[in-house]
Amino acid sequence: MRAASLRAPDARVRVLRGLVLIVFLVLGARAAQLALLPERPELGARQVESVLTLPPTRGAILDRAGSALAVTVEAPSVYVDPTAIENPATTTRALARALGIPVDRVAARLATRGRFAFVARWVTAEAAARVEALELPGVGVVDETRRAYPSGPLAASVVGFANIDGRGVRGAEQQEDAWLRGRARRLAVERDARGRLLVRSVEGALDTRGGDVALTLDAALQAEAERALRDAVAKHRARGGVIVTLDPKTGDILALAEAPGFDPNRFRDVPYPETRSRAFLDAVEPGSTLKSFLVAAALDAGVIHSDDSLDCENGRYRVPGKTIRDTHKHGLLSLAGVLRVSSNVCSVKIAQALGAEEHHAWLRAFGFGSRSASGFPNESAGLLRPWRRWKPVDHATIAFGQGIAVTPIQLAAATAVLAGDGHYRTPRLVAARRPAGGDWKPVEAAPARAVLRPETARRVLVMLEGVVGPDGTGGQAGLRALRVAGKTGTAQKLDRETGRYSNDRYTAWFTGIAPADEPRLVVVVGIDEPSGPVHSGGAVVAPVFARTAAAQLAHFGIMTRPEPSVARRPPARPAPKPASRPAPTVARRAGTLAATVSRSAAPPTRASDPEEPTPVVSAPPPRPAAVSEPIARVGDRVLLPDFRGLSVSEVRALAEANSLMIEIEGRGRAVSQEPEPGAILAAGAASVRIRFAPGAEES
Repeated sequence: MRAASLRAPDARVRVLRGLVLIVFLVLGARAAQLALLPERPELGARQVESVLTLPPTRGAILDRAGSALAVTVEAPSVYVDPTAIENPATTTRALARALGIPVDRVAARLATRGRFAFVARWVTAEAAARVEALELPGVGVVDETRRAYPSGPLAASVVGFANIDGRGVRGAEQQEDAWLRGRARRLAVERDARGRLLVRSVEGALDTRGGDVALTLDAALQAEAERALRDAVAKHRARGGVIVTLDPKTGDILALAEAPGFDPNRFRDVPYPETRSRAFLDAVEPGSTLKSFLVAAALDAGVIHSDDSLDCENGRYRVPGKTIRDTHKHGLLSLAGVLRVSSNVCSVKIAQALGAEEHHAWLRAFGFGSRSASGFPNESAGLLRPWRRWKPVDHATIAFGQGIAVTPIQLAAATAVLAGDGHYRTPRLVAARRPAGGDWKPVEAAPARAVLRPETARRVLVMLEGVVGPDGTGGQAGLRALRVAGKTGTAQKLDRETGRYSNDRYTAWFTGIAPADEPRLVVVVGIDEPSGPVHSGGAVVAPVFARTAAAQLAHFGIMTRPEPSVARRPPARPAPKPASRPAPTVARRAGTLAATVSRSAAPPTRASDPEEPTPVVSAPPPRPAAVSEPIARVGDRVLLPDFRGLSVSEVRALAEANSLMIEIEGRGRAVSQEPEPGAILAAGAASVRIRFAPGAEES
């Protein structure tokens, strides 16, 4: 009886022991799971650590000689883990005092949901030290990377800048962002026993660093161009300006100065639109600089010849809807003379001979109306309307640079066609790239594209030397002992409120090539809205070209200095026709352009280009006897006469009547010439150097 009564309690004890054993087994398994399985410790670790993702270390931007234009430096930033802050009110006040920022700004950052927020980025080392000394729970300091620009405003609009998150947003920083940026950095952060945040580990800097970029810019040439531009803008109280220097053999952009400028180290203090590169993004009317390309196109197309003369109609020419006017009256002008005095009337006649469709095609061939393919971000294509939408007045005004908009880069690249034997070379800004820890790899230039025959380009170049000569509009662009070719332009600005061209707001231009006989530099200078009575390209901008070109040529071992030509005003009356043969008219494919057109006294719908020669000294009119004797010629070949004994005015009249380019040294009577008398030259394509000395009678 007793044994039976004890069996029931024993069973209960065994069941209880089994349950206890099961509980211990479950707890042991759980402990083993937490201790041994790899994914589970992270749950506990997350209570004391987190991972920060910071912008990567950007590569450097250098000039062509290796000078740093943009580098990456370390800068402390203050951050918080809102979940670890013990006393938000106390922490907010303490951080505000240490950083010198408003309390409400700190409070807003601490109220952020999540486990990470920056309170202040890129603070000074002193401010970071004050924060660390507070030893506040949930507050930490980390060294971020930030962009620095050692040369400050130098080439700022071209180099651009990277924003606070390390992403390029202007200039080369934006153009090469994918190469420069690298990979984001991940930093492990943990709390110590007092709740302070500590950076525990950092990925290898070389593994996350971006590549480097070398630009085609030369910092020394850039500095000289910026100084010349800054002085010119101040002197003429202008709104701004731009200087572009190209290597015509490669298309490399050697310098690109713009005013006003800005300091990329303080980009947040500048309105974003003011940080753009005007040379790439702003399209403006080029004025008479466009005449160079018109003449080149007409010559290459064969619709005119270098020995042709054009009747400038005494400075008035009627087209449907407008009367075209020249600043000064001109009669017959050679093709070189058209460029030299910048005749609007004769330019319109050349454009009409070329035809609207072909004229448009040539403008496109020179690069107008399309982006230059330089790769620069947001580059403007300019404005060139389809030729089918041109009215006769539109075609006429485009001939002298109104009704078309171009960028300074387009203008420089087109000028380089004339300096580069007729080949278009894409403007290039990036010369080479280097991966992190690797070697430099050059960036290949785009293949050159033929636009003009080499002989046409060289012939126009010789004609443009006359623009910088004594009677040209760009006499102040001369350089001592150096041949210079160029073209002036004075473009009226459109008044957006009235829809008409302004009578007191201009953009003054000069496009120059030096040396003209072996081009090394193409320099385009534009001054926006110069103040005062003098606003023409010849008076305002040509001297800036001379100063810039002289300084930059010195880097190539070519020593020279600005030396303006002695200018003389051309005779007011039309130059007489040569007695040897009548001046040929300019023929179109569909017929002949009449030498005489009906005139109208009605005022023009908008003012024509006000380009005019630089201030000059009056000279007596040429002697008729000097030009009454015919010069022997066959086709475009001229038998060079003996100029010795003639006065300056007589030589000019004889040369003008026979499309001869001349270079005058001294004054008085001609005493020597080069080439010698009897040489056979191509009219309009070669220059004759004539030296004068005081004689019996000076003219």
